[in-house]
Amino acid sequence: MKASFFPSRFSQIAALILLLTLGLGIRLYDLTDLPLDFHPTRQLLSALKARGMYYETLTDVPAEQRSFAIQQWKFRAAIEPEVIERLTAFTYQFTGEQLWVARIYSSLFWVIGAVFLFLLARRLTSADGALAATAFYLFAPYAVSASRSFQPDPLMVALIVIFWWAVSKWADEPTSYKWVVIAGLFGGLAIYVKFVAAFFVIAGGLGSALRRDSLRDVVRRPQIYVMALLGILPGAAYVVYGVWVAGFLGQQFGGRFIADYFLSPSYYLGWIGMLNLVVGAMTLTMSLLGLFFFETESRRFALGLWAGYFIFGLYFNYHISSHDYYSLPLIPVVALSLAPLAEWLFLQLNQLTASRFARFAAYGFLLLGLFATLWNLRAEMKRVDYRPEAAMWAEIGNLIDGRNTVGLTQDYGSSLAYWGWMNPIPWQTYGDVVYHADLRGADNDFEGTFADVTSKKELFLVTDFDELKRQPLLKEKLSGVPVFAEGDGYVIYDLTSTDSH
Repeated sequence: MKASFFPSRFSQIAALILLLTLGLGIRLYDLTDLPLDFHPTRQLLSALKARGMYYETLTDVPAEQRSFAIQQWKFRAAIEPEVIERLTAFTYQFTGEQLWVARIYSSLFWVIGAVFLFLLARRLTSADGALAATAFYLFAPYAVSASRSFQPDPLMVALIVIFWWAVSKWADEPTSYKWVVIAGLFGGLAIYVKFVAAFFVIAGGLGSALRRDSLRDVVRRPQIYVMALLGILPGAAYVVYGVWVAGFLGQQFGGRFIADYFLSPSYYLGWIGMLNLVVGAMTLTMSLLGLFFFETESRRFALGLWAGYFIFGLYFNYHISSHDYYSLPLIPVVALSLAPLAEWLFLQLNQLTASRFARFAAYGFLLLGLFATLWNLRAEMKRVDYRPEAAMWAEIGNLIDGRNTVGLTQDYGSSLAYWGWMNPIPWQTYGDVVYHADLRGADNDFEGTFADVTSKKELFLVTDFDELKRQPLLKEKLSGVPVFAEGDGYVIYDLTSTDSH
């Protein structure tokens, strides 16, 4: 048996509890700041849905406001089941409408996932490797930001990790239906929460099943079909209901795969850019090298996870190269791949710290690195205070006062919709122009687009001035339009003048 750097069970449990406590604590820091620090458009989509669900239960608010909140919820596209939104709206009944409720839930889900990641990494390597994997999963800067966001992804990742742990238990007891049912249920829940989880669930299931057996042997096991059925049913039921019964999913699955994108260097460079942002180039390299340190069976499982991410990136080729949170499930994959390398390093460190003084010094250096990381994360969260923006959007909403408005804002009008209680028509960003013109073959007719979008509109709101600079034709067009109102962070143009269209 290999000597451990954390030799006793007590020291291992204490280290794990410390990691989990600090991991949750850093996520709850600056709890009440607005959810504008990470993909505000996506977070506010969930916020608007949760508010609409909550207002549907209220009887002590003005009927017009209640109706508008419900309309904002139901008007917005529904792709995934509204799990986190429902949970948040239910909690609002006890806390009132507090956006930090969702932040607590997402953080808890991620930390729960860390427990099962530790258990899985310990099965694949050792307690030393598992603690290192858990530390990366909890304290990678991108993971901290993403895992406290109001969107389904933190819950999805946690469920994926739990599935991986359960299916690895089944692989050690291949005739047991207990672990088949547990794995199937958690895999099905992960896919139900967000369909893209299917790539990682299938990859984990196949990687675990093929650790010792051939594909021919695996397909002969009835347990595999029970697990697959449990995994498919929840998501399939939602799709059937959404497409053929309620009809709200009919147009929600297009634009994910663009064949011509494989010939575009921006696809590959964009994907590399997302990887660098999510895990970092050095960490990515070390995690790939870590594959060589696995024992054969564990390596097959890890390779299955990497293959699942690679196929996922090929299919969602537009999103993987432009939406960083699509690579969020890669964080536990990287964490697991770092575990055997960390195990080897701890083994060397254990041999080099035979004296009590050297051992305590090593522990001290590890704690120093951990707290330095936490301090940097805290400083980044404290760097920007988004709370004043709520007042700005409320001010804009009062100025607009129900007028039909087009908006070039940082989040497609979501902030105005939430804090200003107004639904502007969003003006396309430069990225939208590239996507629709270059990738989808749409015509880029600025004058026609402007005339069509602003038809029968009264105002044009601009808050994203960096985006306005990227659209010189729009900037020139608006320069000839009278200003209706302006303030710190916004300009509202009056489209009702005769020369505006």
